[in-house]
Amino acid sequence: MGRRRPSVVSFIDDAEEDGAELEWPFGRLKDLTRDDLRATAYEIFFAASRSTPGFGGRATPSHHASDASSSGAATDAAGRLLYSPGGLGGSGGGANMAVTSRIKRSLGLRTRRAVYMRPMTHLGSPAMSPAMTLGAGGTSSGKVKQRPMTSAEIMRQQMGVSEQRDNRLRKTLVRTLVGQAGKRTEAIILPLELLRHLKPSDFSDPQQYHQWQQRQLRILEAGLLLHPSVPLDRTNSAAHRFSEIMQASEFKPIDTGKNSETMRNLCNCVMALAWRTQNGAPVEVCHWADGFPLNVYLYLALLRSIFDIRDETVVLDEVDELVELMKKTWSTFGINMMTHNVLFTWVLFEQYVATGQVEPDLIAATLMMLIEVANDAKRPDREPGYVRVLSAVLAAMQGWAEKRLLEYHDWFDKGTIALMENVLRLALSTAKIISEDASSCGGAAVFAEREMLFPSKFSSVNRVEQYIRSSLKSAFTKVFENGNGKIDSMVVEVDEDPNDTLVHLAKETERIALFEKETYSQTLKRWHPAPTAVAVATLHNCFGVVLKQHLARGSGLTNELVRVLHTAGKLERKLVQMGMEDSADADDGGKGIMREMSPYEVDSVILNLMKNWIDDRLRMATECVSRAKETESWNPKSKSDPYAQSAMELMKLAKVTVDEFFEIQVGGRDELVQTLADGLDSLFQDYISFVASCGSKQSYIPALPQLTRCNQDSRVLQLWKKASTPCKAGIDPSLLRAPCRAGIDRSLRPLRRPGAAGDGMHQPRPTASRGTQRLYVRLNTLHYLLGLLHTIDKSLAFFSRPGPSPSPHTPLRSRRRAVYPTHFDLARSSIHSTILHVAEVAAYRLIFLDSSQSFYDSLYVGSVAEASIRPTLRVLKQNLSLLVSVLTDRAQPLAVKEIMKASFEAFLMVLLAGGSGRAFARADYDMVAEDLVSLKRIFCTSGEGLVAEEVVQKEAAAMEGVAMLMSLPTEKLVEEFSVMACEASGLGRSLETVPMPPTTGKWHRSDPNTVLRVLCHRNDDVANRFLKRAYDLTKRR
Repeated sequence: MGRRRPSVVSFIDDAEEDGAELEWPFGRLKDLTRDDLRATAYEIFFAASRSTPGFGGRATPSHHASDASSSGAATDAAGRLLYSPGGLGGSGGGANMAVTSRIKRSLGLRTRRAVYMRPMTHLGSPAMSPAMTLGAGGTSSGKVKQRPMTSAEIMRQQMGVSEQRDNRLRKTLVRTLVGQAGKRTEAIILPLELLRHLKPSDFSDPQQYHQWQQRQLRILEAGLLLHPSVPLDRTNSAAHRFSEIMQASEFKPIDTGKNSETMRNLCNCVMALAWRTQNGAPVEVCHWADGFPLNVYLYLALLRSIFDIRDETVVLDEVDELVELMKKTWSTFGINMMTHNVLFTWVLFEQYVATGQVEPDLIAATLMMLIEVANDAKRPDREPGYVRVLSAVLAAMQGWAEKRLLEYHDWFDKGTIALMENVLRLALSTAKIISEDASSCGGAAVFAEREMLFPSKFSSVNRVEQYIRSSLKSAFTKVFENGNGKIDSMVVEVDEDPNDTLVHLAKETERIALFEKETYSQTLKRWHPAPTAVAVATLHNCFGVVLKQHLARGSGLTNELVRVLHTAGKLERKLVQMGMEDSADADDGGKGIMREMSPYEVDSVILNLMKNWIDDRLRMATECVSRAKETESWNPKSKSDPYAQSAMELMKLAKVTVDEFFEIQVGGRDELVQTLADGLDSLFQDYISFVASCGSKQSYIPALPQLTRCNQDSRVLQLWKKASTPCKAGIDPSLLRAPCRAGIDRSLRPLRRPGAAGDGMHQPRPTASRGTQRLYVRLNTLHYLLGLLHTIDKSLAFFSRPGPSPSPHTPLRSRRRAVYPTHFDLARSSIHSTILHVAEVAAYRLIFLDSSQSFYDSLYVGSVAEASIRPTLRVLKQNLSLLVSVLTDRAQPLAVKEIMKASFEAFLMVLLAGGSGRAFARADYDMVAEDLVSLKRIFCTSGEGLVAEEVVQKEAAAMEGVAMLMSLPTEKLVEEFSVMACEASGLGRSLETVPMPPTTGKWHRSDPNTVLRVLCHRNDDVANRFLKRAYDLTKRR
């Protein structure tokens, strides 16, 4: 149950950075990286230690370790850490440090057996190579000797400073402080001095110098403008001048020469800002690095150097001397011993977290330092800056610890219980200090939000009890969320019954209680008298809330619910027993905690629960339908389930509802059965209406063009064209079949595209659009609904039979035998009508919209020979193949039949309402009849027998009759049309005035409007004169 922790955690200074292991408590610094701060901290450290041997002093470091009794740390009777001021000694450097550090011994830290060694030349001076090796204190093999490193060398290596940078710093400080050996460090503005004395020639390239200069200026900006220790007036002129210099330095380095006006201005404004005081009185200390949080950042950069770079979990044995040297920077940073103790505590804790919490010595040392911090926090002479740092550090440490303790089931297990004890000590220690300090200046504001969780006066019992309750609630919640599947989903899966979930949850709750008792209670009992009792009471209440919520859902009284209640009672007895055993030694015998465990109770009004259960299921189904209307995109769930997702959810919910209804062993349910059936029938009809809302086929049928007559050329012009026709020897005879196209405007012929009619060189692809395929999904869905509707209806039917209700003990298979559907008649009728409607819409969309380019828009345009039906049939065949692959077996016959009818309709419109781009001659009949046969054949072959041949013949009868009109002479057509039109209008067989027949849209050989349209498309002189004389129709342009 423990949470896996990374072996190494990279610490992030930004408190707002997501994923940070430890929250950074000291705010943010602008434009300063950790490398910048480390470099500046080393410069300040070096300048403060300049008089110490190894940092520029004259004393020669010794090559042998001496007794450590003259340096190190000691502890007084109160346990306070005292650092000996004589720790540096006359010999200087880490060479004089004892192998065992007094500070480490006081904090319980382990000792590093090896010491830092540095190669020596045969004369005893340091070798030029920067390589550092480890040894036992003796000389190495060969001529190169080794000596322990000085404190300066150790610090340089720990801070990651190269020898080149270190030498440059040494030389600069020598030049800078000539004659100022006695000048106090806190009276020196080090970045300004470095800017004055370091020149571009001291660097390898101008870019490096510019970066170095930018760092010094940013440090000054942070200490003087952004985070000053003395509040800064916004109207300060020196601040404005410094800001202008900063802006100018962004693009190129500023001139720092002696005669530079910019450098003089920089010095003046920096000095004016650094020597400010709140009351205007003269002081001996300048303020440029003592503002919060800059001073904390810089000092922490020094403190982090106490950890061995070769093993980050180990504190250097030279820590006593290094800390003593760091004390020389306190005046520059504006900190004291109390602030140092807080920051030293933070560094130990930060390193413990950053190294993956693998070294228990570090957290133990942190706890030891917290004793010192607690003593300091009680002192009356606390400064505001100290309180600010203390508040930030304690809040961050407590937040880290409580984050784990409030969910200790996730963070700790049997293997890390010792770690949990340390974290618990840390949380209680920081909480105690915070509680005692909450009323101090600045503390209440910082800790107010955290104290809301623990509003009472500090008590370790109350704190531990809160941790137990929070962690158990969290563990229970996670088990509930991970194990309950979709208990809160609107759609309940058959294999995810909420009752089964509650039974499983009860078992998991008991397991958590036993694990709590075996793993955590022994540790928690050191601070709480009855931790197991608190845990089981919390789990009891959590499970009780879930149980009440489950009952409140109104799922009805089921056999599974009875099993849930028995399991809940067994769990309750187990938890009560564990609580009583654990609290037997408590002051009140555990009665107070046991009173928190409210008994589980359930109402057993079966009929009302059943009604509530039905209402709830119907409400869930209604929401499912409503959600489908908003989100359904009519994409198939999968290739194996080519239905709408919403339909599958709805029918699954209905089937689960009916199946569970059957399993409830109660009598007298006939009325409830009818209520359930009526509710489901209404929902099915609502969903079917939603499926049917896909438009109409009429919206895809092109508008009928205006009736016109063909623009027949004069006979003289035809004879002239015939006489001027060149020789056609060697030309493909198929090209000579084209009849006369006189009178047809060539501009009306569409441009040929790949896959269009007449293009036989391109293998066409299916033209069915996504919209049409979604209509196919609707068809699949309707057939899916019809099949499951019959199954559900059959399941409900036996409850409505005349006579007494079947006995609950009668096998279900016997009760359902010979039962015929008697419910959902309205829904079933709606499905059949909707299937026909959707199939028609899909077919007309496929033919008149998706396939318009290859069918209605291009077939016979120009001439029958040049625009034959062969490309159209290829596209149609591809579309039929796609249809068969998308539709289910039961949906295919009607869909193919409707496509056939739509294709015949489109073919008739080509012949009768093709517009001015089409004209036919009597000689075209043979090719049209041949194309008609091919069109019929496509549904008998490509349709894979889905449409019977007699059905194809029946539907094609009207089309064949219209095509037969094309074979008649024009005179015959005119005569038949005149008779039909007169008889249809009631004028008898009078041929004097032929009335205009109405357009019915039902093409047939005996329809006068059909015959009229054949005449309008007849490209000869007889038809032209008749239409001109009878109706004065305009010529085509």
